Amino acid sequence: MSIPMFPVPMTLQTLAISLIGLTFGTRLAAFTVLAYLAQGALGFPVFANGGAGLVKLFGPTSGFLFGFVAMAFLTGWLVERGLSGGVLRLSVAAFVPATVLYVPGVLGLWLVTPLDLSSAIMVGAVPFLLGDVVKALLAAFVVAGGARLLKSFGSLIH
Repeated sequence: MSIPMFPVPMTLQTLAISLIGLTFGTRLAAFTVLAYLAQGALGFPVFANGGAGLVKLFGPTSGFLFGFVAMAFLTGWLVERGLSGGVLRLSVAAFVPATVLYVPGVLGLWLVTPLDLSSAIMVGAVPFLLGDVVKALLAAFVVAGGARLLKSFGSLIH
């Protein structure tokens, strides 16, 4: 799902990365996202709007794409360090890495386009902040609800 915006589309990719990080842990989350990037580099249409190839991987959104690896790792790291209990903690574990993603994302946008740094921030970060809050909350509710559901299944089996 993608809302076309130039030069960075609004997608649910960060929601997916948050869910991966919240549930997979540091290493598996990072390797999963690396596999995603490899698929896109090999031509599979996995990037926003069905994009693929090295041109997309090193284009205006390259900082975000490569930053997804760090985002997944950091999300998993926060969960492994205690931010795994309850919706509030999981929301923090999802939101903090989502905001850190703006560092490589905006820098990549600034380096690959003719935008100055201020403009890169205005088009590559500001429009997405509110959505990142919503996506972090949604990821936290999904993971917390899934954990409760798995616990209830476990109590049915024993």
